[in-house]
Amino acid sequence: EGGMMGREVLQPSSIKPQAEAAVDSSGRPQPPQELTEEQKERIVSSEDFSLFMERAARLVERALCDSSDIMFDTLGYNEDGDNLASVRVAKKIQFFDDHWSAGRIITSMDWSNNHPELLLVSHYKKPASSTDPDGVALLWDLKYKKDTPDYIFNSQSAVMSACFSDFHPSYIIGGTYSGQIALWDIRSGKHTPVQRSPLSSSAHTHPVYCVNVVGSQNAHNLLSISTDGKLCSWNIDMLSHPQDTLELQSKNTKPVAATCLSFPCNDVNKFVVGSEECVVFQGQRHGSKPGIGMHYEGHFGPLTAVSCHKAASGQVDFSHLFLSSSFDWTIKLWSLKLQTELQLTSKTARPLCSFENNTEYVYDVQWSPVHPALFASVDGEGRLDFWNINADTEVPILSEGLDCALSKCRWSPNGHYIACGDVEGKVHVYEAGEGLCAPHAEEWLMLQQTLLDLQDSQELTSALS
Repeated sequence: EGGMMGREVLQPSSIKPQAEAAVDSSGRPQPPQELTEEQKERIVSSEDFSLFMERAARLVERALCDSSDIMFDTLGYNEDGDNLASVRVAKKIQFFDDHWSAGRIITSMDWSNNHPELLLVSHYKKPASSTDPDGVALLWDLKYKKDTPDYIFNSQSAVMSACFSDFHPSYIIGGTYSGQIALWDIRSGKHTPVQRSPLSSSAHTHPVYCVNVVGSQNAHNLLSISTDGKLCSWNIDMLSHPQDTLELQSKNTKPVAATCLSFPCNDVNKFVVGSEECVVFQGQRHGSKPGIGMHYEGHFGPLTAVSCHKAASGQVDFSHLFLSSSFDWTIKLWSLKLQTELQLTSKTARPLCSFENNTEYVYDVQWSPVHPALFASVDGEGRLDFWNINADTEVPILSEGLDCALSKCRWSPNGHYIACGDVEGKVHVYEAGEGLCAPHAEEWLMLQQTLLDLQDSQELTSALS
């Protein structure tokens, strides 16, 4: 299918009659003979015909929903020419499938870097008994305003995390509640995985809350974490066993029940994990001391998300910054740089800042990929908050309220869109105004000063206590 998306070409070549057209004595072709009922039935029931019809139906559906060129995906989004220069967001579209989304909490979301109009959404199983598979992941297309997903992926166990692979455009990877890793291939035309990891003690035995493909085109791995305390590294083309397993252990040598994972910008060795133990841990995959190194203490509830700084195009390097969110109603800002002798000796760090404006569980937090001081969060009250810490550290600069608890949020790769998922299975996609998401040149230097002010405040608080 053109690598995955791109230009869809309908080629039902393998379902046409194989015999060549008959010719008369003068070499002129005779009219083709009508197919028998048996031949028609064989063609209609073939797998190739089914795939052809599925692709054709998708194109027709796009044509009915959009007036642009349905045979090719462009990357321009703001076709309506809306003026979004102010600090605001506008609802772009809502994704919801009556059959596959209804009643299923959204467990993860991921935008494609290869095709930025594509959004992958995974769902938990339905609370009521159902004949449908427990695991569901849906692939939605932002470009075409249609109310059905482009692809539907199923698994026997609920999908707790899902991601694209930048190096395999047709692969979809999922981590399941059973501990299995599932891999779907869009080219196969199947709803079920083409590969699964085994249920084995050598791999995960608890729910897999994060999957992530890291590395380069020639050297990359699939990484997964679970509440069983393992970080597994996989060859994405062979899931029979992990290539490497790193045991994550805290100070008291207990396994870390990891719930979320993030890597600093342009670093695939160091990582940050949040845990059920209310602690954030920093570790490394390789080196003289692989495993957990630093402890970041300050939360009073299990961690729901960690997000390392992503906006790396400015004059100042902020890759040492990361955010965390928790059931304790707070978001906290941390630095991987150790600032004091006490931190160096105790291997324990405190937050630079605590954002305490929420009155419900904070379920997710995500740095903007383009603005150095901007991040978004969602909570159990249905609030989508936008924070610019250069402007204010006490309250968000913008809040959108929905009538349902929100479980996940993700920025699009260009930082102009943000998707948030709720506990009823709906995905809400907002377009951010230029005044909100586009940084000014001085934002990096302003953030540098903001961090100095936060450090001074932290030191003063420590001295007074």
